[in-house]
Amino acid sequence: MLKTIFRISFLTVILGLTVGCSKTKTGNSENQINNLNSKKETTVNKNIYDISVINMEGDTVKLSDYKDKVLLIVNVASKCGYTSQYEGLENIYEKYNDKGFEILAFPCNDFGGQEPGTNEEIRTFCETKFNVTFPLFDKIEVLGDNKSPLYERLINNSEPSGDIGWNFEKFIISKDGNIVARYSSKVKPESEEITGVIETELSN
Repeated sequence: MLKTIFRISFLTVILGLTVGCSKTKTGNSENQINNLNSKKETTVNKNIYDISVINMEGDTVKLSDYKDKVLLIVNVASKCGYTSQYEGLENIYEKYNDKGFEILAFPCNDFGGQEPGTNEEIRTFCETKFNVTFPLFDKIEVLGDNKSPLYERLINNSEPSGDIGWNFEKFIISKDGNIVARYSSKVKPESEEITGVIETELSN
């Protein structure tokens, strides 16, 4: 009788352990699948080469045309406290352009109505006031539902992420089209903070 009870108890323990292990394995598998799905949902896309923009002439420009170039992308305005940064932008453009560096400037009227002009007025202002020679693009929006697809990509895949705070925020893009750095408006274009990254990317 005791032997029978012992055998039954022993079998119960073994069965319990087996069921428990099966549940644990199943649970782990479910967790792994959930983790994978979570990673898929939060995948970061730092590359901009699948995006096209419009230049001031109304032509479509594929950003992939800038392959093997280091880019600085900036939202600009003509009546801003930071407008004088056009001078610094032109300085670094002249310094690094023949080494494979480009500046892509996007006029924007989202902040305080500080870029009210037409494309032609903006171009004339930049060329006569600051002797700008780098490319200027069609005026865009960087906030709200009509946000430019380019800026949608930039603000969500940069560090720090989040909406553009003001005019003259800057993004540096590597030769293979990836976002590598973001700078607030107050960081001057010719600062070592920016030029150091440009030089590093140009050497890669």
